[in-house]
Amino acid sequence: MKVALETPRLLLRELEEADLERLAALLGDPRVMRHWPRPLTREEAAEWIARQRQRYAEDGYGYWLLLERASGQPVGQAGLMECAVDGVSEIGLGYIVARAHWRRGFATEAAAACLAHGRDVLRRRPIALIRPQNEPSIGVALKLGLRPGRTTLFAELPHVVYELPADAPSAAALAPNASPAA
Repeated sequence: MKVALETPRLLLRELEEADLERLAALLGDPRVMRHWPRPLTREEAAEWIARQRQRYAEDGYGYWLLLERASGQPVGQAGLMECAVDGVSEIGLGYIVARAHWRRGFATEAAAACLAHGRDVLRRRPIALIRPQNEPSIGVALKLGLRPGRTTLFAELPHVVYELPADAPSAAALAPNASPAA
């Protein structure tokens, strides 16, 4: 198990092929995926894992599985990935939490750690592409100090680009207890 980041309540680790069943359940849940084009099939979830593993190898990051430290149970995924937005390469911040774990602050905690890693370790300013009607994700972004900017089409759907202001304090202030795994 390769842990990428740690927070007080979460371990963020690389996805493994053995995670297929839990990831297929998460990405196949219509309520969890309601702001995506559609839920993913089991085969698409397997492809998702393969793409993340390729990202780890090529970029050193991707979407990681979120494990609750207290129980060891998976609660979702979060991470960073390269994406082209309006013809520009950006580092996108994303987070998905299983329904059973909604409203417990896991998305905010994981996203804060990922944002801090992107800004303070990778020396980039991550953005979050959020569908205009995705109020829970908008709430997370605003808590992290991200601000709405332009609207763009991404995956053929309208998204608002949320980003940190250029003069924002270090992202480590948002995730003071998050740390890269040793």
